[in-house]
This record gives sequence, structure tokens and C-alpha cells, in this order.
Amino acid sequence: MEFRPLRSFVEVVRQGGFSQAAKAVLTSQSAVSKAVKQLEAEVGVPLLDRMGHRSVLTPAGEVVYRRAVKLLADRADLLAELDEIRGLRRGVLRLGLLPACSSVPFTPLLALYRQRFPEIEVRLVERDSAQLEDDLRTGDIDIAGTLLPISPEFDFEPLRREPLVAVLPSGHPLATQAEIRLADLRDTPFIMLESGLALHRIVLDASRRAGFVPAIAARSSQIDFTMELVAAGLGVAFLPRMIAAQRHDAAVCQVPLAEPDLEWSMAMAWRRGAYLSDAASAWLALVRERHGEA
Repeated sequence: MEFRPLRSFVEVVRQGGFSQAAKAVLTSQSAVSKAVKQLEAEVGVPLLDRMGHRSVLTPAGEVVYRRAVKLLADRADLLAELDEIRGLRRGVLRLGLLPACSSVPFTPLLALYRQRFPEIEVRLVERDSAQLEDDLRTGDIDIAGTLLPISPEFDFEPLRREPLVAVLPSGHPLATQAEIRLADLRDTPFIMLESGLALHRIVLDASRRAGFVPAIAARSSQIDFTMELVAAGLGVAFLPRMIAAQRHDAAVCQVPLAEPDLEWSMAMAWRRGAYLSDAASAWLALVRERHGEA
């Protein structure tokens, strides 16, 4: 069984269609379609049920997809390990990060890593938590900076824990409080980060535990734009304390939340049992070193 058709098939499923998969594997849509048909011919059963512009996995397709993800990841591990045995150290760290809330914890780490290992190329990928987990499973990235909790199929190294703060318009009645409970904000519209980001889930789960479902005024993947929406009076946003502390605007106030269990816990994660290159191992060693000093 060839790996290229497997890769095309996996990307069709992950990306949600043939045209998106073609962009991911840097080829044409017709080539991806041909590769999937080749794989179906090889296994002897349809893998995708094509309904207009949508494709749904058949029962056989679900089995092949699950196995293909592991095969591709094992192949990536094998090639990386062989390269190092041969002395072909390419010096590449494939690092996945969340598109929001990553600049403060990772910028100094990346600068120090570059200073210590100038010969290593760092390839950054920004995706939401679910996509980062998929990239780890397929071996597309070596390691990911994501939020806890994470699937037990991954190992992880804790990086940072931060309480969340409520970011309110300066004219809000609760803006001058020393701290507030989430339930105090049940009548204030929420400005949320995009639903694919883990912080979105953390806030919604905490709201449900507090006994209400918030009205959502807006969603954004950008921290600065979120702050501007708060300043314009659209509602309240929630950010890790260290992220919010980097933003200073007289039109908003940052108030600590009273819930002790409402926090943002970041970790470095990698596939359990995966081979880690020298570049990835050096990154983990740096994370452990800096975390131990914190």
C-alpha cells in the first residue's frame, strides 16, 4: 500500500473536501480524487459516500482512516529516526501553537531556543486545539502548545497556569469591583474567542456550572480586536491574566474572577510513544528548564 493515496485520503477527511485537501498536499484536486479512487480500488470497497459537494466516511472508510492516521505518523517517525542514524540532522522543529494567547508565553522561549540552536529551523503552525491534536496524530507536527485537558493518547509537559480575568467596559457597573463571580455577569453579553479555541470551551463550561447560558454578542480570533469590542461597550471578554496585562486601554477594566477553578492551563503535548527528534527534544528540555525556574 502506497503512502501518497493514504495521505490524500486522510486530508480529504480532515479538510472536509477534495479541493481543500489538494491545497493541503500541494497538488491538484483531480490528483487527490485519483489517489482516493486508487486507494478504494486497492482495498476493494468504497471509502467515501459522495453526496454532492460533501463526502461522508463509509464504515470501511472509518476503519481505513483510523489506521491511515497511525501509519502516516509511524512513517514520519521512522524517516526522522533514520535521518539521525545516518547523520542527516536537518535541524527542523515543527511546532504547533494556538492562534490566540500564544505570543506572551512562547515569544521568549522561541527567542532563547533560536539563540541556543541557530542552525535549527522552526516551522510554526497556528491552529485551534482540535486541529493541533489531529496534526500530532498524523505526525505533521512534532509538538504542540495547547490547553489542558488533553486526550490521554498524548503525553504533555505543563507550561503555565493562569487565572482568567473579566475584561469590562470602564463604565460597566461591576468594573470597579475587587473581584466578581461569573454568575454576576449573566446579564452582560459575552464577547468570545472563536469556538474552535479552547478558551471558548472553558468559559462556556464554567458558565453552565454557574447556572446560565450566556448571550454571545460577538466572536473573534484576535485578542486586540476583542479588546476593542469591549471598549466599544459590546460586552465582557475573558482572557488569561498575563495576556490581559499586556493590553492597556483606559476604556476597559480588568477584574479578577472569584472562581478558583476557572483557569487557563497551557502545556506542551506530543503523541504518546512517538519518536522525538533532537530538535523536538531540545525544545522540551528548554520548556522544562524555564518552567522549573518559574
